[in-house]
Amino acid sequence: MEILLKGGRLVDPVSGRDETTDIHIIGGKIEKISTRISVPSSSQVVDLKGKVVAPGFIDMHVHLREPGFEYKETILTGCTAAASGGFTAVCCMPNTNPAIDDESVIKFIQHRARVALGGLVDVYPIGAVTAGRKGEHLAPMAELADAGAVAFTDDGDPVHDTEIMRRAFEYASMYDKPIIQHAQDKQMTKGGVMNEGLTATELGLPGMPAIAEDVVVARDISLVEFTKGQYHVAHMSTAGSTELVRQAKMKGLRVTSEATPHHFTLTDDAVRRFDTNTKMNPPLRTKDDVEALRQGLKDGTIDVIATDHAPHSFDEKQVEYQVAPFGIVGLETAIGLSVTQLVQKRLLSLYQLVEKFAVNPRRILHLPQVRIAEGETANLTIFDPVAEWSVSPQKFMSKSKNSPFDGYRLIGRPFGVMNNSQVFWFAL
Repeated sequence: MEILLKGGRLVDPVSGRDETTDIHIIGGKIEKISTRISVPSSSQVVDLKGKVVAPGFIDMHVHLREPGFEYKETILTGCTAAASGGFTAVCCMPNTNPAIDDESVIKFIQHRARVALGGLVDVYPIGAVTAGRKGEHLAPMAELADAGAVAFTDDGDPVHDTEIMRRAFEYASMYDKPIIQHAQDKQMTKGGVMNEGLTATELGLPGMPAIAEDVVVARDISLVEFTKGQYHVAHMSTAGSTELVRQAKMKGLRVTSEATPHHFTLTDDAVRRFDTNTKMNPPLRTKDDVEALRQGLKDGTIDVIATDHAPHSFDEKQVEYQVAPFGIVGLETAIGLSVTQLVQKRLLSLYQLVEKFAVNPRRILHLPQVRIAEGETANLTIFDPVAEWSVSPQKFMSKSKNSPFDGYRLIGRPFGVMNNSQVFWFAL
C-alpha cells in the first residue's frame, strides 16, 4: 500500500501541528510529511484539499452488543459503522450477555475485533465493576485489567452501593484504570422515560429528574477525594453535574467527563413527536442543560465527545414510548453533529474538536497517543469540515437504524480512515 494524501490540513494536537501539507504513506507507515512530494505513478494519490487529517478518532462509549445481542449489532457491523463514522477505535461497554466480567469474554471480543475489517478499528473492552453488573460484589478487576480492560463500568446501571464504589476506586487505582459511572439514582428515576419537567407533565409521561444524576456525581466526587481514584462521568446531561465536575477539576481531583452529540443538540422538546428514538438514558434535558454542556465543552470541563452508540432492532423501537428501550445509534452522525453544533457555532475550533475526539479519550484511558509524524503508523481520521449532507439512517452501516436525526441537514462529514495498514474511504 502506497498512498499520497495531498494538500490536506494536518491537525495534530499531540505534535502541535496545524498546517496544510502532503503525507506519503508506505506499508501503513508515514514515510514523509512535506509539501509537493513526488511519488511513483503506481501510487494512489488522494486529493484532500479542504479536508482535515487528524489522529484517529476514538469513541470511548460504544455498545457493540456482542456477545449476546447480535440481532442488534455485532463486532463486525459495529466496527464498520465506526469506520464509516470516522473512528479508528472504540471502547465497548460491558452490558453484554455474558457481561464483560471474565477474562474469557475479553479474549473473545479481542479475537473478533482482530478479524473484523482486517483490524481497521481497534476495539478496547471495558470491564464490569461488579460481577454480572448486579452491583452486589466486585468483579475480578485484576484479572480483567491483565486481560486488557482499559477501564471499569457497570454502564447501563450505576454502581449504587457506596462501599462497593469506594473499593472499586481503590482496586482500579492499583492498575491505573478509571471508573466510568452511569450516574443515576435509580430510586428517583424508577418508571421514568424522559426528563422530569414541564414537557413531561404536558405529555403525561413519567419523568427522570436532573437531580438523580447530580446526587450520584456529587457522591462519587467525594469518594474520589477520599480514595484519590480516577473517575469519569459517562454521557453527562445536566447543568448541575457539569458544575460539579468543574469544581472538582478546580480542586485538582482526577475527574473527567464526556458529553454525547444528542445531549448537546436536542432538548426534551423533541419528545413531543413521541418518536421512541428520542428516548435515551440519561434523557434529553432542557435548553439550559444543553447550553451548560456546550459551555462545559468550550471551557474544558467536559473532556470528551462520545456517542453512547446503543443499537436496537426496528421492532424493539416500534412500540409505545413508555415500553421502548432506551438508546440510539450515534457513530455515523457524531462528526456531523459536532461540527454543526460546536464548530459552526464557534464554541470549539477544529483543533479543539480533534482533542475531544482523539487526544483526551486516550489520555483518560492511559492509551498511547496517536501522532502524525514520519516513521509513525498511519492511524488517521480524515473528514470534510464544510461538506453538507442529509442524515439517512437506512444508509447506516450499523445493523440498527434507531436515530432521531433522520433528515437532519448537517455540516461536516467523514471522508476516510486509515489504521493497521487498512483503509476505509467513505466518499471515494
